[in-house]
Amino acid sequence: MSAVKFSTFRPARFALVCAALATLAACGGRDRPVADLAASQITTIGVNSYLWRAALETVSFAPLVQADSAGGVIITDWYANPSNPGERVKVTVTILDQDLRADAIRVAASRQVAQGNAWVDAPVQAATVQKLEDIILTKARDLRRQAVAS
Repeated sequence: MSAVKFSTFRPARFALVCAALATLAACGGRDRPVADLAASQITTIGVNSYLWRAALETVSFAPLVQADSAGGVIITDWYANPSNPGERVKVTVTILDQDLRADAIRVAASRQVAQGNAWVDAPVQAATVQKLEDIILTKARDLRRQAVAS
C-alpha cells in the first residue's frame, strides 16, 4: 500500500520541482551591473575602503587598541616618540561616511606630558589634528587614483 501512496505523490512532487526550477531560471538574467573598482563608494567593509586603508597607514606609527571596519573607528594606544619620551599621544580616527569626501573623516587626538611620576593632560594644537586629516585624505585619494590606473 505504501508503494501506491508514494506513486500518487510523484506527479505533485514533479510539478513542485519544475515550478521551483522555473522561478530560479528567471533569476539568471544576462544584464549584470559592471562593478567600478574606483567608485567613491566602496563599502565591502562598512566604510569607504580608501579612507580606511589610508587611516590605518597614517596611524601605523602607534599600536592599535581598536580597529572596527564596520563602524569605521580606529583607536591607537598611547605612543611616545623615542626622541621625546616626556610626551605621548593617542589618536582616534572615525570615518563618518561611505563616500570619499573631506567631511567623511574626523580625527581626535589626546596628548599628555610627564610631570614627575605622572602623566598630565595637555592641549593638542588644532593644526595637528587638521594635518592628520589632510594626510589621510591625500593618501585615500592616491589609493583611489592607483585603483583607477590599474
